Amino acid sequence: MSPTALFALAALLPAALGQLAGTNTAENHPSLSWQTCTGTGGNSCTSNSGSVVIDANWRWTHEGTSGGNALTLKFVTFGQQENIGSRVYLLNSGGTAYQPFDFVNKEFVPLTHHSFDVDVSQLPCGLNGALYFVQMDTDGGVAKSNGLNKAGPKYGTGYCDSQCPRDLKFIQGLANNVGWVPSANDSNSGTGNMGTCCPEMDIWEANSVSTALTPHTCTTLGQSTCTGSACSAPNVTSGTCDQSGCDFNPYRMGVTNFFGPHETIDTTQKMTVVTQFIGSPITQIKRFYVQNGVVHGNPNSTISGVSGNSITDSFCAAQKSAFGDTNTFAQKGGMSGMSSAASAGMVLVMSLWDDHAADMLWLDAPLPADQIRFFSRRDECCTGSRGTCSSSSGQPSQVESQSANAQVVFSNIKFGPIGSTFNQGSAQ
Repeated sequence: MSPTALFALAALLPAALGQLAGTNTAENHPSLSWQTCTGTGGNSCTSNSGSVVIDANWRWTHEGTSGGNALTLKFVTFGQQENIGSRVYLLNSGGTAYQPFDFVNKEFVPLTHHSFDVDVSQLPCGLNGALYFVQMDTDGGVAKSNGLNKAGPKYGTGYCDSQCPRDLKFIQGLANNVGWVPSANDSNSGTGNMGTCCPEMDIWEANSVSTALTPHTCTTLGQSTCTGSACSAPNVTSGTCDQSGCDFNPYRMGVTNFFGPHETIDTTQKMTVVTQFIGSPITQIKRFYVQNGVVHGNPNSTISGVSGNSITDSFCAAQKSAFGDTNTFAQKGGMSGMSSAASAGMVLVMSLWDDHAADMLWLDAPLPADQIRFFSRRDECCTGSRGTCSSSSGQPSQVESQSANAQVVFSNIKFGPIGSTFNQGSAQ
């Protein structure tokens, strides 16, 4: 794989000018193939040509590596200026639109065995190598922009997620410069008055210590713009989306020896991750890992009052009750809402990032009292820790200086009906 520059213009312009594509550097989309599977056991899969495009917020300076069926995302990139993290989207075979996925009653895999393969061995505490779906518009928001967005998916426009992020420099082609406040600890970021919301399915958020599988529902399907209380904090019910989600983190669910260096799922080695979305509409989300020829299902929860190893409406209700959380997942649509978003088609996103809001403690460490305000997860009584990282870990200044060379590799992405991408065997 050779490094390929991913440059294009998405500069912060006055609102009247909208979002334009630049010509200073030719746009180049590195190829990334993926497979559609039929039959059973992963033995009948057809390759699809695709490519990746970097998000408009990272334009000018970022460089990534891709080729064939693997994508490597690096943490700190040095170009015209230092750039931190990255976020890319899968384009269709013609490179004209984002590739949509309807995963109702389907399974999805990245990594080196079946489904998708992932290598998180080089991701320390405080980093998150993420692979997920969001219901962003496949045209990058061009149709909704009333002519303001002239860049489109070729230049990585139109992002949204369940956190209703306000750090996007353009939303629906409109510059988010009204009320823009630069970040105090991130020179390349800031927040404006507008946010951009849509349903999100976090298939994989992980580093070498912890992992989480999390659906996030929204009362509005597709991309929408928010201001004020609609861009709410996780425990505020007035917002459009469920920002907390209903997560399955094995460590948080009481099984502390399942995922990590030299644990049952050994993060010093590559693994295949399989996610099944069972039912039409979806009623259950299951997770399997394939490593060294052995298939492992998610472990069963050991938290009192919470049973099972898959995400369902009943699991989410029990988990929220056990941890003292408001069940915003159910309030914003639950599994039915997630299924509706999936059937409408969602876009594949791959990213590598550090957390300037909460040091990634919600993923891999104890959650101190002064961080709980960022989440609705007040669960120190039962399992306040999400992993073995220190509560003082994950500070961006330390992560960026000490782990600049960190990277995550996603490969061998497969998609198809339940049982088509891998041999499940006797795993439960």
